[in-house]
Amino acid sequence: MLQAYRQPQRLADWSAADWDLLLRQSVAAYLLAGLLALVEEHGLLARLPDQVREHLEWARTLAERHQQGVRYEVAMITRALAGCELPLILLKGAAYTMAGLPAARGRLYSDVDILVPAASLPDVEAALMMHGWAATHHDAYDQRYYRVWMHELPPMRHVLRNAVIDVHHAILPLTARVRPDPDKLRAAAAPIAGAEGLYTLAPADLVLHSAVHLFYDGEFDHGLRDLVDIHRLLLHFGADPAFWPALTARAAELQLARPLFYALRYCAQLLHTPVPADAVRAAAGAAPGPLLLGLMDFLFHRALLPVHASCNDRWSAPARFCLYLRGNWLRMPPPLLARHLFHKAFLSPKEAKKQRE
Repeated sequence: MLQAYRQPQRLADWSAADWDLLLRQSVAAYLLAGLLALVEEHGLLARLPDQVREHLEWARTLAERHQQGVRYEVAMITRALAGCELPLILLKGAAYTMAGLPAARGRLYSDVDILVPAASLPDVEAALMMHGWAATHHDAYDQRYYRVWMHELPPMRHVLRNAVIDVHHAILPLTARVRPDPDKLRAAAAPIAGAEGLYTLAPADLVLHSAVHLFYDGEFDHGLRDLVDIHRLLLHFGADPAFWPALTARAAELQLARPLFYALRYCAQLLHTPVPADAVRAAAGAAPGPLLLGLMDFLFHRALLPVHASCNDRWSAPARFCLYLRGNWLRMPPPLLARHLFHKAFLSPKEAKKQRE
């Protein structure tokens, strides 16, 4: 899988067995439609075996239908929040799609994420409920977990369309060890051309948010897909030499130099993303010590691969579990983390069983 992104121009020379494995890995990584985008960007589709093209054309149909659905859902959200009189800042996949960024090509995702001021949360939630969205987490502990400690409301699902929206007021939880100022993110947001009232984060902030999502979250089911997002954003915005010093300076301003260091390191190591030497040196100032960095390499080099038997070794599952614990450790102080893990491990299953009965 990684070799496809490192040397895409050689894909036309791959054997049928290589392609069979690549397609399986791409499905596991949620990157099948992204693989089509990669192939087409290098003009290779016509040179591929017929069966491979058939798989990729199926992925095209799915990706096109997905983008249509996202655009419709964003229109419905815009309509629902019209009375709130605030700019609608899209995050992650929806932002890439509506802004027409290369990172949107073949990018599949399950929800639409938006960023609003914390003070506007009651109005935004009420407006969405009036238009058919409802909270998905009804457990009292989960409600408190989201509303008191987290950076978002409990996910909301539309009762008819089943579409999910995540309403964020920040990009890291209130309990996290670092807290990028959401006011700075909103102040720098850029309007989306041709989409009145819709905004995305500024280019550097798009990269930093993607890095935070990957390296602070602790969930790696889509790890490679999220790393490919950063890779594509860097290729796109990095064509402007002024972007790189702005990126590292913004990371320092928002206390996000460490996740940026990891993003640049693993994009370069795993995907061969071209990162200027000056940016590498600037990011290296936030690197952990040699022993910790060696451990992080050991863990991330496994967790960022597709969750597929051909990519796993005996340490892959333990690596993902360790990074899951690390993600929670970064997001919560120790007493809260211990309470949260205890509740999820022992109390939540009992409560779910009672509800089923």
